[in-house]
Parts: sequence; C-alpha cells; structure tokens
Amino acid sequence: MARRKPYINVIKENQIRPDHVKGMGDVVFKGFGCLNNECKEYVFIRKDQIKEDFSIVCPACGYILQSGGESVFYDYKLTDIRDGSIIEDGKFIVAHDEYIREAQEYKYCIICATLKPLEFFDRHSARTSGRQGECRLCKTIYNNIKNQTRITDQFREASEKRRLYGFLSGEPTKLDVKAIYKTFESKCFRCGTTLTPPDGNIDHTLPARLLWPLSIGPTLLCSSCNNLKHGKWPSEIYAGNELKRLAVKTGIKYETLTGKAMLNPNAVKWLVENIDYFIEKWIGYPDEIKRIRAVVMTMTGVDIFSGAKSVPQYLKT
Repeated sequence: MARRKPYINVIKENQIRPDHVKGMGDVVFKGFGCLNNECKEYVFIRKDQIKEDFSIVCPACGYILQSGGESVFYDYKLTDIRDGSIIEDGKFIVAHDEYIREAQEYKYCIICATLKPLEFFDRHSARTSGRQGECRLCKTIYNNIKNQTRITDQFREASEKRRLYGFLSGEPTKLDVKAIYKTFESKCFRCGTTLTPPDGNIDHTLPARLLWPLSIGPTLLCSSCNNLKHGKWPSEIYAGNELKRLAVKTGIKYETLTGKAMLNPNAVKWLVENIDYFIEKWIGYPDEIKRIRAVVMTMTGVDIFSGAKSVPQYLKT
C-alpha cells in the first residue's frame, strides 16, 4: 500500500509570540539563585555570554558572581567526640566557577513562550541547541490535535503495521499486563502519575521500529510520556538515574539502555534467512519493507534483499 499523502493541515491563527522570544528557539540559558542569603532573585543568563573570565551581577541586589570568586556560608570545626579535640577547622565555601558550571540549563519554547529546563525539549541533533523548538507538552498537544482527525482506514493501517513489526520481532500474542503494572507499582515510570488499567500504556522500552518485541522489558507509561518516548532509544529520553532504575525494573542490561540504538540481531538474522517469505507476506506494505531494508543496511551494512530469489523493482527504488 502506497504511503498516504497528507490530507490535513493545522492552520494557526492569532498565534502570539512575544518579542523577547523571537529568534530565541535555539538560545540556551543558565539559571541559578543569587548566592546572597538575603536575596530571593533567580538569575537567567545566556550560556554563550558566560565566558571563562565571567562577572555576573544580580539585577536585584547587585551581588557579584565571578570567575575565581567564592561565597562563604559558615565557619566549621570538625571535632573528635571522644575527647573534644579539633581535627580541622575552616570555612564552608562555594566556588563561583563550580556553582555556574552545575547550574540548570533552560530554553524558550517557541509555542508557549515560557522558559523551561532543557530536558523538557526532545533532542534534535540538527538544531544549534540540540533540542527541538517546542517543549514536549506543546508538541504533544499539537500531535493530539492532528491525531483526532485520523480516519478509520488509517487506524486499520497503523494496526497492520504494528502487526508487521510484531511479526518480525517475534512478539508473543499475550503479555502479562497485571505483572507489568505490579512491577511499576501502577505508576508511570517517567512522571510518576498513578495509572489503572486501561489508562496506562505498555511501551516498547527497546523500540519496535528497530525490530525489538514489546515483551523484552516493557515499561509502563502514561499517554503523554508514551508519546514523548515513542520510537526513541532509552538513552535518548531518560537520564542517568532513570536508566539505572529502568535496568532494575525491566531486566534489560544497563549498558544496553545507555548505549547507542541498535537493531534486534535475531530479527535481522530471520529476515536474511526468510526474505522471500517476508516480502510475499507483507507485499501490501512496500514503504515499510523499503524502510526496514534501509534501516538494516544503514545500521548493520547488511542488504536483506541480497539473498532473495525475486524482488519487485519498485521495492528497490
């Protein structure tokens, strides 16, 4: 079946984009509290303006954070409780260089125009900031608007494609959903939202597009987090501690979760050995066959068509 041509378009009217956000979609900021104990100001400054020899003045109280500088918070004495002797004394000091280095990074969302932590934006290697222009929340809302207009045969086609990838990955016909909910304590792994069947989504921890079955360490996610995770390798969306917890919950090796995306080697082996049967069974989905061939060739260097007895010319183009 040929790929369906786009039949919808979201027409945006009366969109508001404040002047201070225009052209800021790829500008990253550092955000941090003023180190003056009497000041409540939270300071934001462009990351590209923080030089090695920096001097940052708090706009509220005038306190200065500068390279080589430090702030003292108290004097201390380390004592031996056995005899009361002083082992060491000194000052509790926060170095300004370290404070700025570890400060949270932020970026403006080009839709809601708010400054949000950088991890609230999906990765996008082609952009200067390495993140998409719109935050995950705005992207999810936008996608939901488009998905509401999908017609019946599109849902049927999507279901067939899921069946194709399930077939390739060796997906079992049934999953123990109750056991999955129990493993994740009926909470979304990513945001912690409490879930009760059928509210939760059982996510392919290792993506189906890379021919991994859902049965290998599935993750319980809410709808919003499932949309954000869709098709991504775990290391593309989860942070270090999250990946450690995920390894424990799913039983998938930590080095697999933190490593680069990889194809299911068993599925690739089956494809190479049964390519004629695969083409005949799924010939109604030529775009998917071509996509799978391209992915396998790009990631492994193997051309699944090389051992085929007969391949229609339109699958090769």
